[in-house]
Amino acid sequence: MGGAGGDHGHLARVLNSHLDTIHDTFQVLSQKPSCFLKRVSWDEVVKIGDQVSKQATVVGMLWTGQKPQAKAMEESMTTYFNALQGFLLLSHGSMVGAGPTLSSNIHKLAKKVVDSSFKLLSSSVHSYGSSNDEEQGVSIPVLVGTVWEACSALKKAPATNITAIGRAMSQVAVTMKDVLREMKELKPACPDPSHEASDVSSTKEEGETQVDDNSSEGDIGNDLSPEDMKVANAAIVVVSDTLTVVKELIRAITGLLKMENSDDNSAFVDSLEKLLTLCQGIGVQIDELGACLYPPQEISAMTVVSGKMLTHLNDLQVEVENINGASEGFVRACDIVRSSLKQFESDLSCSCPDDLESLLRSTTLND
Repeated sequence: MGGAGGDHGHLARVLNSHLDTIHDTFQVLSQKPSCFLKRVSWDEVVKIGDQVSKQATVVGMLWTGQKPQAKAMEESMTTYFNALQGFLLLSHGSMVGAGPTLSSNIHKLAKKVVDSSFKLLSSSVHSYGSSNDEEQGVSIPVLVGTVWEACSALKKAPATNITAIGRAMSQVAVTMKDVLREMKELKPACPDPSHEASDVSSTKEEGETQVDDNSSEGDIGNDLSPEDMKVANAAIVVVSDTLTVVKELIRAITGLLKMENSDDNSAFVDSLEKLLTLCQGIGVQIDELGACLYPPQEISAMTVVSGKMLTHLNDLQVEVENINGASEGFVRACDIVRSSLKQFESDLSCSCPDDLESLLRSTTLND
């Protein structure tokens, strides 16, 4: 053998060979498995993930004392990569019958396990070749912990299309709640102009001549006119009512687990994915609505948003009814949103004359 340098070179070549193999196997996850294959239970993926976690522990234990032997490191690498290879193959098998949302979740989880494993084993080989005794193996415990976390996340992952899509819808609801909270923080302008004038005069008396650049940022959303506030309040009702629709939608699809277990569920999964797309589309419009409420309010843009939300809502209800029939609570929630959208558009139309008058006045002055 060529001594420590030769051992390190050999370990590096072994590592690179394993990395290339795992990289090629990982590419398989991007390919949709045949629907004729038997689906691998997610429990099996979790079990082999535990094996990967244990192998990460073995690698860490090699560095608990003195510098490990090259043979021991090579053997642990081989065992580790065999487990990782099996993990990827079973992960791919679990994607049989999975829609885009579930497949994406599986892909992301598998990538975290692979990436953390690559970093751990690469660091282990690098540490073996380091001539600095203090540097050797220092990062190994932290990297072992990263692999543990990636493997532990498998146990919390959605195992079915319904669960994966339900969680994605829940994330849309969380974002809507954030927008709603920001909407409720909008405030009307100070009704007494003299109050603002007195503040300015008192500031001058105190000898403060510099303008705080951050003050204008803090005042954003605190200077709405009465007309602006009327529109904002109507928008708040729309978002709040839409949140109820999303909650009813999540409740509706979580009761469809038995339908997903049928032999041919491709059409069912496609319908679920369409529901998610529509739900996310509504979420995008609500984000846009929240941005339009800050003065100067964009009335025309909000009118467009309202129209798109109504279209998404109608499509959503039709799709739910096609899957398994819409519940009374879901239908009622949709009707309430239609009513709130109608009121919202009415309030927007009342704001239009003022906007038109301002535009005409501005054009006259410019002429």
